[in-house]
Amino acid sequence: MKLSIIILNYKVPYFLELCLQSVEAAIKNIESEVIVVDNLSQDNSCEMVRQKFPKVKLIENSENYGFSKGNNIGVAQAKGHYVCILNPDTVVAEDTFEMLLDFANKKENLGIIGCKLIDGKGSYLPESKRNVPIPKIAIQKAMGNTKNYYANALNENAIGKVSIFVGAFMLLKKAVYDKVNGFDEDYFMYGEDIDLSFKIEKSGFQNYYVGTSTAIHYKGESTLKDATYAKRFYGAMQIFYKKHFKQNLFFDTLMYLGIQGAKVFKNDNLEKTEHPVNFILVSNKEYPGLRQKIETIKAVEEVSVLKQKTEYILDANYLSFKRIIAIISTSEKNKGTTFKILPKNSNFIIGSNSSKNKGEIITF
Repeated sequence: MKLSIIILNYKVPYFLELCLQSVEAAIKNIESEVIVVDNLSQDNSCEMVRQKFPKVKLIENSENYGFSKGNNIGVAQAKGHYVCILNPDTVVAEDTFEMLLDFANKKENLGIIGCKLIDGKGSYLPESKRNVPIPKIAIQKAMGNTKNYYANALNENAIGKVSIFVGAFMLLKKAVYDKVNGFDEDYFMYGEDIDLSFKIEKSGFQNYYVGTSTAIHYKGESTLKDATYAKRFYGAMQIFYKKHFKQNLFFDTLMYLGIQGAKVFKNDNLEKTEHPVNFILVSNKEYPGLRQKIETIKAVEEVSVLKQKTEYILDANYLSFKRIIAIISTSEKNKGTTFKILPKNSNFIIGSNSSKNKGEIITF
């Protein structure tokens, strides 16, 4: 088997459904399997997978094991030559895996492949490619300077060698994953992707960023930027340095101060977004039920110039996921433009107006 896609889910059934629809379209011509590992969501996630995606292998954990162990459980049952660690709040294009596997087949000593990630509003996510956060860089980040934390030397649309990738999207050979013993389970959430990327690079493999392939990562739905996030993130960094660098009292002190500072800010970091005035449904048909929920909907066949203060509802029954991603990607120059996606054969629209804000689901 060529590819195994591992999706670890925790209480995001609507985003998971959209993700699985995009994955299903992307593996149509690839010998592959999809494994969903549920970390005891206790909602309708598992039932949704069983009913709507019967070909998906579903693993229902008896407790929330966290990101590292949850993914390790999935990879342990993977049969693919390659594995892709994929977050449930992502959307991939129809050619994503074909493009990246073709790239992978041309490289020797291949480690992880990462792609360009954008949020639900179309903004590029700089964590798509990062440098090794040596203590000096981590201290800078703790003080609010991320210039050296992200791999800014490489253009976001370019292809090149990069050290660290985000766990939302990682494609690599299963043999490489197994050789470094996968994700370190000392990390519950955050830091494990840095650790895995670093371990693989230290083992002599080369990680690559492919900016010609774009995926959506809503991010805010599963990772809210608040004091809890800061505490977990900086705690993970402390584990990382104890494992890979000499203990640094000055660094530990700064990390502690960073955590305490985050408690003061709480959720004030959430981005405030303007409410759209106009709503445009990009589809070849109308949805009466949806019209009751939204004041103005206009059906159009094509989107050329995006309008400000307008929310576009992109119908996946009509548009390909590649086209949806392309439309959202053009929005960064159109401030005030927002998006929702209407998944195939569904009665809800879904989206997020910022990587820092929780996503929104509207049922109809």
